[in-house]
Amino acid sequence: MGNKLIGKAAGGALAAFGLLVLMALPAAADLKLCNSTAGRIGVVIGYQEGSSWTTEGWWTIAGQTCETLLKGKLPSRVFYVHAIDYDRGGEWAGDTKLCLSDKPFTIRKNGDCEKRGFKQAGFMEVDTQGQSSWTIRLADPVEPDKPN
Repeated sequence: MGNKLIGKAAGGALAAFGLLVLMALPAAADLKLCNSTAGRIGVVIGYQEGSSWTTEGWWTIAGQTCETLLKGKLPSRVFYVHAIDYDRGGEWAGDTKLCLSDKPFTIRKNGDCEKRGFKQAGFMEVDTQGQSSWTIRLADPVEPDKPN
């Protein structure tokens, strides 16, 4: 009977140790994008690492789901997003012009997009406020109230 108690105590101690190890692991530092629309969207991101620019995409994200775009430490405080609605048309864009391609890509350096065989598009700015993880949410535009 004494052996059973020792075995249970040792098992409990091992389980507690496993829990402590899991709790001590650092939280994931990722850039995620959530598609809050009903349809599929295509997403491109841009960011600056030191003095070099990178744009990459396309991620296809189903409606009402999230996708991790970058895993680990975020390379920049500010990200730029360009997205299109595959099912209903329309896009999320902004004033910052960056290079992109029609097919999956990673482009280093920005500028002279057309001369280098790429397209140029407007990207909206997202400031992560220096956080280690950030989630971007894209939703349908809010329509203004219509008078009765």
